Amino acid sequence: MPIISVSLNENIIQELDKLQKFLGFSGRSEIVRASVRNLLLEEKRIDELSGVLHSVLLVIHDEKSDQEISEIRHGFDKIINTHIHNKIDKDRCLEIFVLYGDAKEIKNITKKFQGNRKMDQVRLVVT
Repeated sequence: MPIISVSLNENIIQELDKLQKFLGFSGRSEIVRASVRNLLLEEKRIDELSGVLHSVLLVIHDEKSDQEISEIRHGFDKIINTHIHNKIDKDRCLEIFVLYGDAKEIKNITKKFQGNRKMDQVRLVVT
């Protein structure tokens, strides 16, 4: 198996080590492989969406990213039924988007948020 090098900050390493122990992984490499597999599966699941969908998009970001959120949001007004902004701690916010529309547009808005490095977490839930 090829070896790759990954740079992680100290906070992520600490959280990774806690998760490794909690989930019973034998080492960091094993948990990183599992994480990459999960990311690939999630991306495949999103890519396979089709038709008209109801979905919820959750985005966590730092407070300084409000302008980026607004710019993305305005580009997808036609599929956003509801948008809720909530401050979750001192400098982070949670955006909840209730979406209804073509799968292609739902994939596009999801990718816009995923591709923005200022977003801490992006999760799409399809019903």
